[in-house]
Amino acid sequence: MTEEKADATAAWREERRAAAAAHGELLEGRQRAESARAQEQIDAFLRRALKFGPAPVPLSARSYDGRARYRTPLTGWYLRRDETVAVDTDGKFYVLTAPSSLAARFRGVSPEPSAPPLVIGAGGKDGESLDMSEALARVLAR
Repeated sequence: MTEEKADATAAWREERRAAAAAHGELLEGRQRAESARAQEQIDAFLRRALKFGPAPVPLSARSYDGRARYRTPLTGWYLRRDETVAVDTDGKFYVLTAPSSLAARFRGVSPEPSAPPLVIGAGGKDGESLDMSEALARVLAR
């Protein structure tokens, strides 16, 4: 390979790296913006639910296979019928699934909050995605 060709190849690789980094930054920015909008919806829901109901309930997590339920220290509202996604009374969003564990059956689990999406279950099977606004409205309608 000639020196010119090697330089051109190196330049092309650097351009691709820079383009990939720029694309990643744009994607992260869009995800942060969507999460901020979802959090605004959750905050509005929280103000209404705490004032008018429904009352929060103790939240539990399910094993990945769905066979076991584990206690959590959380109280809030389930956003999906399968009770795998919830919002707590502090307005934090949780995916309530955990690996199967004998210890978790006795001790429970402490799920970590995650950034709320605008669409719950986006990219999943047909019929499994749900807009955050629709999920919150369903809880308030109960």
